[in-house]
Amino acid sequence: MATSLICSETQSRVSSVLNRDVKQYGKKFMFDCNEETCWSSDQGDCQWVSLEFPQTVKVSEVKLQFQGGFSAKTCRLEGRLKDGDFLGLSQFYPEDNNCLQSFPIQEAPTVDKVKILFENSADFFGRIIVYSLDILGERTS
Repeated sequence: MATSLICSETQSRVSSVLNRDVKQYGKKFMFDCNEETCWSSDQGDCQWVSLEFPQTVKVSEVKLQFQGGFSAKTCRLEGRLKDGDFLGLSQFYPEDNNCLQSFPIQEAPTVDKVKILFENSADFFGRIIVYSLDILGERTS
């Protein structure tokens, strides 16, 4: 049974925050279950989010909700285990809308860190706006 792998001990990092205004647009807003708040990246190519889990996990699904007009056209999920190199796990193609979207991950290996790279933003300046992000799967240790 897949459950949310994001917990209070999960460490998150992002490529950038709009105008460095973390109080209004910080990474924590992707995980607060509030549909009024969001993470907003600054402009630039290939924005990303990384998550480091307190134990090893097997990812089975990524759930994302973008703001229409500020979504990625291509997303790449990478994972790594204990200071190893990142390996490509999956590539998926979100629609440019405001809906919560689900992307199943087939046969992902055990990892302790994942990185989602948002490539080819729908926004001319490369900004990404995420209202909700969840990673589903199983804890393995």
